[in-house]
Amino acid sequence: MESSGFALADAQGDLWTHGDGGSTALLYKITHQGDVLQTMNLAPLVNIDWEDLARDDEGRLYIGDFGNNQNKRRNLCIYRLSGPSMRQVDTIRFRYSDQRRFPPRKAARNFDCEAFFYRQDSLYLFTKNRGKGHYVKMYALPARPGYHVATLLDSIRINTWITAADISPDGRTVALLGYGHVYLLERQPGHRLFDSPKSCLPLATTGQAEALAFINNTDFVVSNEKGRIYLAKKKAR
Repeated sequence: MESSGFALADAQGDLWTHGDGGSTALLYKITHQGDVLQTMNLAPLVNIDWEDLARDDEGRLYIGDFGNNQNKRRNLCIYRLSGPSMRQVDTIRFRYSDQRRFPPRKAARNFDCEAFFYRQDSLYLFTKNRGKGHYVKMYALPARPGYHVATLLDSIRINTWITAADISPDGRTVALLGYGHVYLLERQPGHRLFDSPKSCLPLATTGQAEALAFINNTDFVVSNEKGRIYLAKKKAR
């Protein structure tokens, strides 16, 4: 099974994951070795293009249905799952604050997204730039049901597509997954995220990486398009 997104499921380091866009609307709970513990069918939800998962402080799970290869979707949304069995579903619908055309001209197609995380009642999204240049845009929107405008916060030049994101449990480190690398940003109070100290961790053996999640403040797991899971560790500074 290809894991397109990861989110921490419990204190034991188990993970929630799902398949890529067009797959059945199934959610899997797995160990970080890849053993399936539970399968949930989320029908009647439809997996138009699920790309990543996030989890909030109350254990609610967010499914990002915001894959947008052609940059022309007008039905971008994030599903929020809650309750003892994750069966209560609320929907966060949104648009990007700076998108005017659907699709934009080819050089301006920077409204695809495969990466987000939750932090303090907000969701932070990172684009996969299919246009000109290598700029990743960062947006924020409220982590509550309704229709919202995702506000553009910043951008940074990264010479790869970003396919997943997560933040460490202590909130100090943000990880952005690219092809062959994980980019680590150390958050500093009073500073914008992209102005934070940065490091790059090579992932030479993973192939096309698609999913990432912290399992503690220093260790995280990465999955590739073949479903293989790798454990990686943040370098001590």
